Amino acid sequence: MELIVVHNNNEPSDDSCLLRFALSTEPVASVVLNGLAAGCRFGSRKKTYIAVPAKWCLKSRREGPAIIHYEKARGICCRRTEYAEGRWFVISNARFATNTRWRWLQDVLNLVTDDVVVVNMSPTLQAYREKVRITPDSKLVGFRRWYFDTAQPSEIPPDWPHHLFIKTNALKKLLVDGAVNLDFEKFLSRCRDNSLTLNCLEVAGGVWDLETEKGLLCFLGAVLNSKRLPGPNKKTVAENARLFGKILTGKNVRIGRNAVISGPAILSDNVEIGNGAVVRNSIIAPGLSIRKEQFLQNRVLTKDYQKNQQSGPGGECNPMTTLYETKDSFDVRDVKSAFRNWGVFSYVTFFKRIFDIIGASVVLLFFAPVFPVVALAIKLTSPGPVFYKARRQGMHGRQFNCLKFRSMAVGAEEIQERLRVVSQVDGPQFKMEKDPRVSAVGQFLRNTYLDEIPQFINVLLGQMSIVGPRPSPEKENSLCPRWRDARLSVRPGITGLWQICRTRAESKDFQEWLHYDTEYVRNLSVWLDLWVCWKTASKLVNNFIDQF
Repeated sequence: MELIVVHNNNEPSDDSCLLRFALSTEPVASVVLNGLAAGCRFGSRKKTYIAVPAKWCLKSRREGPAIIHYEKARGICCRRTEYAEGRWFVISNARFATNTRWRWLQDVLNLVTDDVVVVNMSPTLQAYREKVRITPDSKLVGFRRWYFDTAQPSEIPPDWPHHLFIKTNALKKLLVDGAVNLDFEKFLSRCRDNSLTLNCLEVAGGVWDLETEKGLLCFLGAVLNSKRLPGPNKKTVAENARLFGKILTGKNVRIGRNAVISGPAILSDNVEIGNGAVVRNSIIAPGLSIRKEQFLQNRVLTKDYQKNQQSGPGGECNPMTTLYETKDSFDVRDVKSAFRNWGVFSYVTFFKRIFDIIGASVVLLFFAPVFPVVALAIKLTSPGPVFYKARRQGMHGRQFNCLKFRSMAVGAEEIQERLRVVSQVDGPQFKMEKDPRVSAVGQFLRNTYLDEIPQFINVLLGQMSIVGPRPSPEKENSLCPRWRDARLSVRPGITGLWQICRTRAESKDFQEWLHYDTEYVRNLSVWLDLWVCWKTASKLVNNFIDQF
């Protein structure tokens, strides 16, 4: 069972309560109720009820969730048959319309062993979002990009959260005379008194506060845009009036000559739009009139508001130009990014992986006799481990240890910062001729590219590909979002387009790196990978011959 509760935080006679206005006004109420039920659904087979204060006197409708009334002192009664099915009994806060990937959230909750889980939605944890990383003294460290929706532990809020998940076998311990207590502090106390374990999560999802004008407009706009609506009665619309977008009208709505209505918009019963008036992304209460040539934008126009407005004809009803934001709509993510996705059985996702496994296996078998020889040479010429493990970001930003035969002295990274002033390349990478950190054996390994053979182990583990962008640490990837998004949408490669096409021209190497990595992702195909492999093999053979 899912219970969506309208908490009685306002006085019954308070007309400024936007949620009460929305639930008691047609046709706004139908849109809100159906939108709440659809947005809070945690499993299509569950029953959904909306609980409202008894004094609101709302009636159930033929379509949409059932409405039950409650007295705050008594709580909300729950019959055993209503929550016997399913693992979770869900209580949602009707003040907040939320949106998340419910199947993903169900998988997250399946990992939780607690009896009660408090869940609040956070847009900052959604995929394709960035978080600024700062030190305790507020110094900027960098940016972190989320490529997947995430969930994280959080503190228990002081009042009812967006959602509350209660295991059905624990619910009976929380009921008082068969009812859910609507005092959140008492609810938590009852959890502790009955030794129920409690957890609080912040999860990726959108959230709209329906007690605010912006939240209500965004939510209703999203619901309207997802539905097919009947057109307004032509008899009540002047011939030269213009209507655009999703517009829902009640009974006896009249729209005057040269009026412009731009949806999503809701015109309630007996609304009259004057000649030449403009209404954009707004909700108008029953019986109200928009005067001749008046301009209304991004407003929830209630009777209480109209009593206080002082705009004259042709005036503007305090427009909030950034109020309606379509990017907050349900299931809409306006992401202009170089990040790419491919189908399950595409070349990039399926066949390229098969080729990587076969190619890496062949190379590792071929060079298996070389491994002990190289390992012995490294150990005899410099102290330290045989392999160097560089922390790099892989596909979707996952961290992994990129393996190489160690070619430098231990602690080379710390020395690099002191040598950066003599770096011969631009950008975040570092390169200098006759690098003092490189050992004699290491220089041979680098010139012949033998130091990169262990990376084929990373290929077998699925962390890298044979062809792809150069693997880079997070601090380098944070420098350019578009470049980073492109390179992190595929596995990094042992070789790639930049490695074979770079010119090493002064002050252009980093720009070429950006260009060729994004160009590779944009044009990725089996033919491009074969061409890169052929050019790389030719280069390796020539470089190896040059050493002798």
